[in-house]
Amino acid sequence: MAFVLEGPVLEGARVRLEPLGHRHAEDLAVAAEEDRSSYQFTWVPRAHEVEEYFEAQFVRTATGKLFPYAQIDRASGRAVGVTAYWEPRHWLDEDTLSAIEVGFTWLAASAQGSGINAEAKYLLFRHAFEAWDVARVDLKTDARNSRSRAAIEAAGASFEGVLRNWSRSWAPGEDGSLRDSAIFSITADEWPARRKALEERIARGSGA
Repeated sequence: MAFVLEGPVLEGARVRLEPLGHRHAEDLAVAAEEDRSSYQFTWVPRAHEVEEYFEAQFVRTATGKLFPYAQIDRASGRAVGVTAYWEPRHWLDEDTLSAIEVGFTWLAASAQGSGINAEAKYLLFRHAFEAWDVARVDLKTDARNSRSRAAIEAAGASFEGVLRNWSRSWAPGEDGSLRDSAIFSITADEWPARRKALEERIARGSGA
């Protein structure tokens, strides 16, 4: 039976990852209109664009290439951002998931530095490596996005290089343009050490 990209609710101490649904729209409209200064290279809808954003993501979900999650702040019970599994790769056969990307991630300004991002990454990585038995998880960001690159490295991913004109730019004024993408990964061999480091970081309450 061919692999189908879908995931369960993933529960942590600070964040709960729920499959994205229209019930999250009101919270996310509020979250997206907080300080937007960190979004210059990231696709984050305006409040009036949230339903359109959902429909675009659900189209991708229907193709089997995306499984989006709402990030729920457990302290408030409100959705404060989005993240996703993206671009599953089946290098050996259609029944085996070889690799997956974690992407389409954004958080409300008030949730940044709270530890939610680190724990969400941990939950997504753990499920990919330990439930799906992937060989690697990768992440990419606009090569110009130093904030995102630092957060990805802090989550334990290794920088692999910059691929030029690799993917669509989400920067304002760059519609129809391509960007250089910085590529990061964690491999299955590295995961036990990365898991321990992330667990220690989460236990300390470190931000990001």
